[in-house]
Amino acid sequence: MRKKIIAANWKMNMTAAETASFMEDLELELKNLDHAEVVIIPPFTALPRLSSIAANWSGITIGAQNMWHEASGAFTGEISAGMLREFFTRYVVLGHSERRTIFGETDELVNKKVKAAHAASLRPILCVGETLAERDAGTHHEVLARQLRGSLAGLNTEQALDTVIAYEPVWAIGTGRTATPEQAQEAHAFIRKILGEIFDPSTAAKIRIQYGGSVKPDNAAELLHQPDIDGALVGGASLDPRSFAKIVQAAAR
Repeated sequence: MRKKIIAANWKMNMTAAETASFMEDLELELKNLDHAEVVIIPPFTALPRLSSIAANWSGITIGAQNMWHEASGAFTGEISAGMLREFFTRYVVLGHSERRTIFGETDELVNKKVKAAHAASLRPILCVGETLAERDAGTHHEVLARQLRGSLAGLNTEQALDTVIAYEPVWAIGTGRTATPEQAQEAHAFIRKILGEIFDPSTAAKIRIQYGGSVKPDNAAELLHQPDIDGALVGGASLDPRSFAKIVQAAAR
């Protein structure tokens, strides 16, 4: 069984003080986390505060929103895997569509980051997904296959099993639009098929694949019920502790 993984990607939101308040409220909402792994992914500036809170809360895992692939050096504004590990970070989001689109990150660069994360014992949450134009043109399978093959190049089986894939159709991120459960399942099944080609079918069957793209409490249960959807990478709805808790609880159903 692939344990569900529900991750809150706060993006450029939440101060350290707001993080502490959020976690207090979340603890009131969530009593039992055995059915799902819960990952909180705050801005870098909130990592120290979250780290101290999570130290006393065994059900919460910490993630980071990005990292650079070099260990140190003249990379103004970047952060290294070692810096993230200092705050007990376990996961790092790589290849998010906003990084690919706004900051021009390529599959080759994402691949360097994925390898650097594994070298530092961080687990990548690798994001892949197509734009609306690519879906309408019927090229979304080609896009997904290219992103997966490029971003995962050179990984061994053990590293593959410690990687989470997040399918995020770009046209459904922050737009209020959501892929139907059938569309999401079809894409997840295709991703698992490509993973089987990159590695092997047995390995692919064990890799967790999240869905991300306007996940909310009212659609989470139906999405998470699909056979190849192993969790959610939640954006806007993760900024409200009650909404996020409802999504986590939906994973149990």
